[in-house]
Amino acid sequence: MFDLLGFLQSTAFSLLGESVSVIEIIGFVTGALCVWAVTRQFIWNWPVGIANNVAFLILFIGAGLYADAVLQVIFAAVAVYGWVLWSRRSTANRDLVVEVRRATRRELLGGLAAAALLTAAAAVLLHSATDSTVPLPDAFVLAGSLLATWGQARKIIEQWWVWIAVDVVSIPLYATKGLWLTAVLYTGFLALCIDGLRRWTIQLRHTRGRRETQPTHESRVGIR
Repeated sequence: MFDLLGFLQSTAFSLLGESVSVIEIIGFVTGALCVWAVTRQFIWNWPVGIANNVAFLILFIGAGLYADAVLQVIFAAVAVYGWVLWSRRSTANRDLVVEVRRATRRELLGGLAAAALLTAAAAVLLHSATDSTVPLPDAFVLAGSLLATWGQARKIIEQWWVWIAVDVVSIPLYATKGLWLTAVLYTGFLALCIDGLRRWTIQLRHTRGRRETQPTHESRVGIR
């Protein structure tokens, strides 16, 4: 019988003296494609993202990044939520119901507080219950990624800033674990997040401009 897991974890090539597995390559490709699709608001980013979650789940368990491994399972569940939310369309004009917007004060403060508490709790748990050598950065990536994914599903523009912070921590974290291809991937993620922030900012301005001109247009029609 073909050992699929063994094949996925087998070495494909070496990079900077470290072995790069087949599953890490799959994670690289699906991850890059997913984030690129998010920057352009393509709905198929969600199923590609789920495939990426499965790949990284296998990869992170093998690397001892347990919080990141658990994160992939949660990511997949949130991806289903985001997929459903992005699929909803208005019956009147078929436009996407979910539009790019800024976080409310309550969402911003609540999200940051929740992320801070989760980071602290996860770090303590990883330190006391696992053999993790990087509990704090691993915990931060867990909490920050959850906050960012929730914001992504609701198209809150500040989620890009959270992703940028997560990427800045993730790059050296994965490098220290010898996951060089994944570190390179997250460097690409960082660039894509900056591009996504730029694109969504333009979209937000366009949406606001359309809303501001709509009442004027309607009043003119009414006068005629």
